[in-house]
Amino acid sequence: MGKVPGEGEDFLKGRSIFLLGFMGSGKSTVGPLLARVLGRPFVDLDLLIEERVGKTIGTIFLEEGEAGFRKYESDALRKVASRECVVATGGGVVTREENWDILKKGFTVALMASLEELERRLAGSQGRPLLKGDRDWRGLFQEREPLYKRASLVVDTTGLTPLEVVEAILRGLEEGKP
Repeated sequence: MGKVPGEGEDFLKGRSIFLLGFMGSGKSTVGPLLARVLGRPFVDLDLLIEERVGKTIGTIFLEEGEAGFRKYESDALRKVASRECVVATGGGVVTREENWDILKKGFTVALMASLEELERRLAGSQGRPLLKGDRDWRGLFQEREPLYKRASLVVDTTGLTPLEVVEAILRGLEEGKP
């Protein structure tokens, strides 16, 4: 598991696996399951930022704005890039080109879902700064969708259970899609 067919070494050695995707795509749910299967530590990038900064993501957005949060996000991303862990990133990590330079050092998996599925999953969601107010989350998703598709592997999570998503990721790795 984890080897590109025909190659003798593990292509994931020394590399983190980054889960990308819009809020509600399943990164924080699938990440710990995937990490357990692969025998790797799991890191939720947002929780890491909260621990390091000593503030919630919502407070960071309120006090420092999205730009302040994105700086913390890039710093945290750099710290986990070569740890051989599974990382659930924030949905906007793909919006900064400097982050792609870091993400490319690992293996990226985009978890995608239909707008209808995301709406169902996000219904009643609390604590997501970009859902507050009148922000058009559908427009935000459409802006980011092409960025998510830059990932090494894209998995449609619509209608799948978290374990089925993990199985799809593992199949993608085994088929040598990286």
